[in-house]
Amino acid sequence: MHEIVTAIVDTISGFGYIGIFIMMFLESSFFPFPSEVVMIPAGYLIFTEQMSWTPALGAAIFGSLAGALLNYYLAISLGRKLLMRYGRYFFMTEQKMDKLESFFKKHGAISTFTGRLIPGLRQYISFPAGLARMKMVPFIVYTGAGAGVWVLILTVLGFLIGENQHLAKEYLHQILLITLFLVVLIIGFYIKRTRNEIDA
Repeated sequence: MHEIVTAIVDTISGFGYIGIFIMMFLESSFFPFPSEVVMIPAGYLIFTEQMSWTPALGAAIFGSLAGALLNYYLAISLGRKLLMRYGRYFFMTEQKMDKLESFFKKHGAISTFTGRLIPGLRQYISFPAGLARMKMVPFIVYTGAGAGVWVLILTVLGFLIGENQHLAKEYLHQILLITLFLVVLIIGFYIKRTRNEIDA
């Protein structure tokens, strides 16, 4: 693990902020590239004063947003056509498709924001947003906000553990549990508020 982290640190250090942008673009699109192996080393580079906070976080957020927009446009241009043609093999009917679109029209903002904080889902939450043709401005705002929170958490972790990069996995597990707990709280608050608005 130490060798992998060292290699990634060297790669990011060599390519600089452009390297962060490219790696986070890949992470946020459909390539299986975890963000923690990018931003935790980036935090370490900030710790060693080889990088600065603002450009590192900016490169990460804009890279994440660019990858998300790629998925969003792929879903808009190809998604529904492919699902209508092959969806029956995955139990996706036109009726379910309509329900998905209706759901994202009503709850697209909270779904996009919290989806960016959930491991295994953050890379793919842009697809249903695109399929439902979620409005561009809210999509960008909530995707950017969710990505910003996540990359900030990882970068701060990398900065705080400094030279002790071998502790990243242990602390990351705890952070994931806390983040998932917060996501549940946010969703619970949203559901309660929505119900109160309906009752009112």
